[in-house]
Amino acid sequence: MFDLIIKNGKLVNEGKIFESDIGIKNKRIEKISSNIAGDASEIIDASDKFVLPGIIDDQVHFREPGLTHKGNIQSESKAGIAGGVTTFFEMPNVNPTTTTRDNLQAKFDLAATKSHGNYSFYFGASNTNIDEIKQLDHKLACGLKVFMGASTGEMLVDNHDALDAIFKESPVTIVTHCEDTPIIHENEKKFFKKYGDNLDATFHPLIRSREACLKSSTLAHNLATKHGSSLHILHLTTQDELSLFKSGDLSEKNITAEVCVHHLFFDESAYPEKGNFIKCNPSIKTSEDRLSLIEALKDDRLDIIATDHAPHTLEEKNRHYLEAPCGLPLVQHSLQVLLDFYHKGIFSLEDIVTKTSHNTARRFQIKDRGYLREGYFADIAIVDLEKKHKVTKDNILYFCGWSPFEGQTFNSTITHTFVNGHLAFNNGNLDDSKLGMKINFNNEN
Repeated sequence: MFDLIIKNGKLVNEGKIFESDIGIKNKRIEKISSNIAGDASEIIDASDKFVLPGIIDDQVHFREPGLTHKGNIQSESKAGIAGGVTTFFEMPNVNPTTTTRDNLQAKFDLAATKSHGNYSFYFGASNTNIDEIKQLDHKLACGLKVFMGASTGEMLVDNHDALDAIFKESPVTIVTHCEDTPIIHENEKKFFKKYGDNLDATFHPLIRSREACLKSSTLAHNLATKHGSSLHILHLTTQDELSLFKSGDLSEKNITAEVCVHHLFFDESAYPEKGNFIKCNPSIKTSEDRLSLIEALKDDRLDIIATDHAPHTLEEKNRHYLEAPCGLPLVQHSLQVLLDFYHKGIFSLEDIVTKTSHNTARRFQIKDRGYLREGYFADIAIVDLEKKHKVTKDNILYFCGWSPFEGQTFNSTITHTFVNGHLAFNNGNLDDSKLGMKINFNNEN
């Protein structure tokens, strides 16, 4: 007796596509077989559809606690489920910041009552909390987030001795936002002196420049090499930075890198139309950079695709460029963006699954997730590659109510999402009767 059987789907898993059924019982995949016989409480017919492991997004900002006028754990986890995101890692730059273990535990307690996706949280580094960092393990955090630029107050780590200690002492994987703050501040002064209030979003990639990215990424790479640190550099944006990384399997790497969907989809030609709605840090840059990021994914210099989902209100985004915050909401549509790359012949389905699920699970040593395997949790997305989906205000689920893809028609649709075996999303309808789970790691102390 199964709780649920997915019949006749084309499974995309571990470099292969094959027709099979999936039997689910007690939150997990009980059986994968070409023809599962037996009773089930529910049967989902996935004929002519593709069955993928749920996305594990290793970089989101869900804005809770303290910034819930922008988004919250409940709303953004639901939006992610509609996009096939079944697990997320959330960032520490909330209010209060997640720079103490007490604040970190408070976030886990909050998620246990509100999150509809599976979750873990990063601990945040500061210039002064090295003693807290030394006591981390995977029971407490999925990793250590270090803002080496693009943050303010205690979340900006700009003291070299503090950075050196962090890279030497961190017992968990370090993930970094790499931009050099002094370069950015100098660029801001230079462009404001010349253009004043005429500055707009088209200047953003010049202010948050490629030089700022390369200098900071190089510093992070050098510190990790010096100390043998486990380092994952987030949201790469420039061709220049790609020389820091080598092709190869994850098992051979101690330093890895990620790219985000908006840096694959947009380039600077979109600023005149989209303006502040694609203003983000690090900035969207040139077409040449975008194409280089795609090639680096294909040759495995870049290992993971994520979103850096970061909602802001429409009122905030409609402010003058200098006052508008950076970031855009993405979790509901990231898989559809990538499936459009598949339709264009740029990425294979197998590559999309590897970069959004398999590699994230491997890099962070997530236990029993990220693959379609017997015994693993049934975190699953089903997609119809031939059913188009237009993004409209009526079907956007983000709390902020807008998307940079509004008006875009994608070639594919996410039809079903299962979280721990629960059918949480079914052809446009959310079932929020069950909550997600705190994820576990294979190397928990």
